[in-house]
Amino acid sequence: MTEMGPSLLITLREGLEAALIVGIILAYLARTGNRDKSGAVWFGAAVSVLLSLLVGAGIFLTAGGIEGRAEEIFEGSAMFAAAGVLTYMIFWMRRQAINIRAHLQAQVQTALETGSVWALGLLAFVAVGREGVETALFMFATTKTATPLAATVGGLLGLGAAIILGYLLYRGTYRLNLRAFFNVTSVLLLLFAAGLLAHGIHEFHEAGVIPPIVESLWDTNAIVDEASTLGGFLKALWGYNGNPSLVEVLAYTGYLLLVGWMYFRPPTAKELRPTTERAR
Repeated sequence: MTEMGPSLLITLREGLEAALIVGIILAYLARTGNRDKSGAVWFGAAVSVLLSLLVGAGIFLTAGGIEGRAEEIFEGSAMFAAAGVLTYMIFWMRRQAINIRAHLQAQVQTALETGSVWALGLLAFVAVGREGVETALFMFATTKTATPLAATVGGLLGLGAAIILGYLLYRGTYRLNLRAFFNVTSVLLLLFAAGLLAHGIHEFHEAGVIPPIVESLWDTNAIVDEASTLGGFLKALWGYNGNPSLVEVLAYTGYLLLVGWMYFRPPTAKELRPTTERAR
């Protein structure tokens, strides 16, 4: 059960972001008397979900056909990529949360003025597809710290919760403090990304690509064993390693200090300006 945490958190966060974007588009169409064009939005979202499933299947099939040192390098590279994309996604939502509604509505209005129904579908396709491809990459990363069954069940539970929350928010029957939600989940995801980075370095140690310098800086397995329930939960969610190398510890702490400071510092005046204004 505890191994479900990372995949549940990922799909809940990513799924809610996608649901909010689709909800904003549909609500604007309804408010402007264009509800009949919502079919294009649903079509674009459905195609992007299918594409995300294909990307996810491709990643898992590719990894399944690799063995030995090449597998360690592939998995380490996937961990690095997932950590990088996850970090970018957190900062992207931090910026966009300020004016995402106005920005999306402007894009929808432009599509309506040009009479392009396909533009509406493309808007939903890109928005949902971005979240879906990210989720596929993250799900691959979580299966390396949890069993495939636990990761799948956790992912489905998180996605189901995101769909329910998104629908309730769209209908206006549930008031969720989105700023608090994204801040809390961002902290958890930053810890998860730090764990992915450290795990990727561990894979590169195994492949002989990155030297550990000090192979085992300490050993806390006697206190919290990685194979125990608590150790497995900490490993799956935050990359716990009972006997990490010096490079793993430096990467983990360095990432949290640098990225944590960048996330929690007050946004600059440039970041607070609407995206359309900065693009001029």
